[in-house]
This record gives sequence, C-alpha cells and structure tokens, in this order.
Amino acid sequence: MYLPFVKSSDRIAMGLKPLPLQNWIEIDDAFTAELTLKSALLAHCYQDVFAALPHIQAAQQEALHLLIDHLLQHFPLIYQAQKKGTSSGIGNLKIDNLKTAQSWNLEDFSQAPLDLAARLVQEDLCLMLPDLMLPNKGYRLAAASVCFPLRWSLKEKLGQPLSQIHQRVPDYPQRLTRHVDNMFDRLKENSPALRFNWSLVDSPELHLAQNKQITQFNPAISADNAGASLWLRVEKQTLRRLPISRGILFTIRTFVYPLKKVTERPTVAAELAQAVQSLKLEMQIYKNLLPFRQALMSYLDSRIERRVEAIAPP
Repeated sequence: MYLPFVKSSDRIAMGLKPLPLQNWIEIDDAFTAELTLKSALLAHCYQDVFAALPHIQAAQQEALHLLIDHLLQHFPLIYQAQKKGTSSGIGNLKIDNLKTAQSWNLEDFSQAPLDLAARLVQEDLCLMLPDLMLPNKGYRLAAASVCFPLRWSLKEKLGQPLSQIHQRVPDYPQRLTRHVDNMFDRLKENSPALRFNWSLVDSPELHLAQNKQITQFNPAISADNAGASLWLRVEKQTLRRLPISRGILFTIRTFVYPLKKVTERPTVAAELAQAVQSLKLEMQIYKNLLPFRQALMSYLDSRIERRVEAIAPP
C-alpha cells in the first residue's frame, strides 16, 4: 500500500525520485479487472478518455514501441509478440496479452498508437511534447489515454502547456512552472522518475471524470462511518524520456484504498491527520476535502486515541 502522505509537508513541490527501469510498469491482482474496465470505457465513451492532437502519430508510435519493448522484456509470461506475414517492421506485429486473452494488431492502431499502448497496462498514459513556441520552450499535452481521471476533463486539457494544465493547483503557475519545464528538459533516457499524489474521495470508482460541487458530496458522511465512506486515492506518476521526439511519456497508475484499511494502524491515522492539518486552505479546497473534513478529522482522532489507550500505563 502506497502512503505518500507519510512524512509529507504542505510545501508545493514535484517530489521526484529516481525510478529503477524495471519498476516502471506495475502489474498486480487488479490487472484483469482494470483492463476490462478500460476496454468498456474506450468502447462507450472513447472521446472522453482518449484524445490526440493531429499529426503526432510518429511520437505516439515511439511511445508504443518503447512500452512494448519493456513489457516483452520484463513480463514475458504475460505479453508475447508475433509477426504477421513475412514483411519486417514492428507495424506488422501482433501483441498478445496472455493474462486477459486479448490480442492486438499494431497496424490497426496506426492513427492512434497511444490508444493501444494504454490498453496494454493499468496505467493511464499522457504524451507531453516540447513546443518551441511556448515561453521557456515548455511542454504541451499532445495525446493521452486517461480512463481513470480524478475529476478533470481530458478534452479540456488537450493541447495545453503544463502551466495551464495545473492552473488550478495552488501556487503552481507562479512557483513551479519554470522549475518543472527545466526538470523535464533534464530527464535522461532510460532513467525514469517517480512521484506520488494523494487525495481523499467519497467514491471507490476509478473513473471520476466530473468535477463535483460541494453539494454533490455524500452528506451522510460522519465520524462514525467515515472509515467505510471515504477512500484514499493514490496516483503513482512516472516520467520517461522518448529518445527521438524528445517528448515525455507521463504515466498515472491509480490505487484506491478504503480509509478503514489505511488507518488500521493508529500511527498511520496520526500521519494522515497531520498531513491534512498541514495543508493550506487553498490546497484543501483543491483536494475537495472541505465537505467532509470535520467528519474525517473526528474519525482519525478516534483511531489515534486507540493508540493512546494501548500505550497508557495500567
């Protein structure tokens, strides 16, 4: 279980760490269920979960090839590639997912290679490409497959630079824009980077596309039922350099944990309470914590009190 709030602070920062290449893609027990959900979303609301700017198929193809090479090397019992016919070239390959019994012809995705890439893994994928027309030569969201968003619209973000994508994040445009662009520029091939993001939500759904207003949150959440009514949502985010286009493939792997399970240990409940308390009001609003903050804190206090009772002298 990833608990990124432990030892965290309210300081706005990217929090990037080096990521061993073999740990770039993660597969767990939810693999089949999450890929099945992805397939359903792509079938029923394709334009909501996949989007791409025109004329960037080459960069998408580069991302797909990089991912397939990684999967074949590190997960040979799950993924296999077969040639179709006698002609050479990766476009004539068929990729098999032995765990889900799915097969994909790469040539069928020649217009949207990133679409196929995201169907192969549990991660959502965002392709960021450098744009010399932007101030500081920044990066723009050029294509993405995002089946598991946290209350944001892919269609609204497509084509935007990083600073505009994160415009709602408190202090980001003023304090982090240039730093993040520089960090993207410094990222080296085969040396991916890792960061985490966390939120508390009132739904275990992975596909949370709509921005909820305060009145739409469950008003029945209380200190007594918060453990069963709230979930910790963690995003494991990675960045990997594409060597030809010089773009960045940004992956988002989403985990959802019941709050009751997260706070089984009173020490973790105390860390979460401290993390929430340390957030500035603007960040609490951004994370949508205010509608249930009082119930949450009362619940966490009750979990922390169990630790005090356990260590109290007889």
